[in-house]
Amino acid sequence: MTIQIPAQNSHLTRARASQNGKDCMALYHEWAATYNDDLADASQDYVAPVLTAQAALQWTKNVRGAILDAGCGTGLVGEALAQGGAVTIDGVDLSPAMLKVAEQTGVYRNLDLVDLTKPINKPDDTYDIVTCAGTFTQGHVGPDPALREFVRLTKPNGLIVATILHEIWKPGGYKAEVEKLEAEGLIKVLSIDLRDYRRGPGDKATLIVLEKTESA
Repeated sequence: MTIQIPAQNSHLTRARASQNGKDCMALYHEWAATYNDDLADASQDYVAPVLTAQAALQWTKNVRGAILDAGCGTGLVGEALAQGGAVTIDGVDLSPAMLKVAEQTGVYRNLDLVDLTKPINKPDDTYDIVTCAGTFTQGHVGPDPALREFVRLTKPNGLIVATILHEIWKPGGYKAEVEKLEAEGLIKVLSIDLRDYRRGPGDKATLIVLEKTESA
């Protein structure tokens, strides 16, 4: 997860400059203990996790179904989901240090170490909802294979709800991948909105809500 780069925050600068999974793991191992406090600072006002959870809860017809929080980090989305009534939440992330912090929230059923740039070792049609906030950003996870994997893991008529940093929504290939999945009949696009990533003058995110088709 990353946000706009204030010059004074070296962790954020390094996050946007990450070149590979090794860079990300080193960064988040160092940052995990203070990550939530850093993002709670008034200068950051990082709202993407809450907005993602709110969208998932708004669109779902099964708030008590199984949810995968992909790229869960320290558990900000999971906590917001639980506050909204979700009870069965699994989390996956690349960073063991971030997963340790997420475990302390007490909201996750399972937490697994997963690289979202590769196929995910979970069965088809497992989850009613897959959420992903802050992971589709510079230097982190691209659209392929992650979006297709999210669809695979989602039950028919289930939801995929994700934020994509708006500045890379088109040039990063995310828009094209969503259109490809739709053209293949795997998803129905329920909503694509420009939302805050951070409030005020901060980053913007494209917030997508996709429904897996019954025939997928």
